Amino acid sequence: MQNDVATNGVCSTESVNGSCDVWSCKDSDSLSADHLVIMVHGILGSSSDWKFGAEQFVKRLPDKVFVHCSERNMSKLTLDGVDVMGERLEKEVLDIIQEKPNLRKISFVAHSVGGLVARYAIGRLYRPPKREVKEDTSGNECKEEPRGTIGGLEAVNFITVASPHLGSRGNKQVPFLFGVTAFEKAASCVIHWIFRRTGRHLFLTDDDEGKPPLLKRMLKDYDEFYFISSLCLFKRRVLYSNVGYDHIVGWRTSSIRRESELPKWEESLNETYPHIVYEEHCKACDADQYETISTEDDGSSDTLEEELVKGLSRVSWEKIDVSFHSSRLRFAAHSIIQVKDEAMHTEGADVIQHMIDHFLT
Repeated sequence: MQNDVATNGVCSTESVNGSCDVWSCKDSDSLSADHLVIMVHGILGSSSDWKFGAEQFVKRLPDKVFVHCSERNMSKLTLDGVDVMGERLEKEVLDIIQEKPNLRKISFVAHSVGGLVARYAIGRLYRPPKREVKEDTSGNECKEEPRGTIGGLEAVNFITVASPHLGSRGNKQVPFLFGVTAFEKAASCVIHWIFRRTGRHLFLTDDDEGKPPLLKRMLKDYDEFYFISSLCLFKRRVLYSNVGYDHIVGWRTSSIRRESELPKWEESLNETYPHIVYEEHCKACDADQYETISTEDDGSSDTLEEELVKGLSRVSWEKIDVSFHSSRLRFAAHSIIQVKDEAMHTEGADVIQHMIDHFLT
């Protein structure tokens, strides 16, 4: 059973299993919307976490987007591992695409561990370009597909918000551990008791049948999955990161930077986006530098983290740094940056606005 809700020209459908679709109530808008936006929540989250963001997208781009807030990895299902969640997300996306044949483009907006899940899912959704030109029975040639696709759709935006791309192991990547080495080592040993398989992936302690940690495998095309090729397809790859007060995901891991690369920033005076304090467009590094990425982990978190930085720098990124230092809710920065609930609408709305304003550029 589904419930249809209409508010301020925005229609949404919520089903008993928790799925949520958002689109414009105006028929002409909804018929012309050919851009699928998949929003992915974080650990122990739900589709409602992106409710505000989804509504803002449709209000601002009513004739452009159809938004689907992912629901197949909600609550405790987020503890099953990045790969298992990524496979579920892949199937969910394919179901949506099959239901709506008018879709032509696809973008992802993912929060926290959802960013890793989305990266895994697109590696499975990647469809290589058709290299052969065949003739049909009428003698007409089929057009060669110039680029690969994501589930048959053109890849546009891949956006992550406070996502731990370098994992959560050591080096102050989990701020609430205060950078104390003993705490960080202890956490890596017990994290699987709390966050189960997902915890192992985040702390890079997984060892599936002797394979390297999953986050390392996701640095390139591995086995039958196209992790790096799929990332390359997107016109834009964007990282929104908290510079401070995010006690769950550190600044470096969410912005894919080394400590020495963290920019100096000051309180923003930008009236349009008051909480965005720094923007940086990083070009892709020379791929030849990374051809020798090892598939063996020698146990050094610094060495492994450096490989993650280098591997992910093979593609270009837009890095958007966010500060809630002046906010009364700053200690909840990890949720504010997503605008997770109504109390945060006035605090983090400018981040969503920035996201939307640059979405079609």
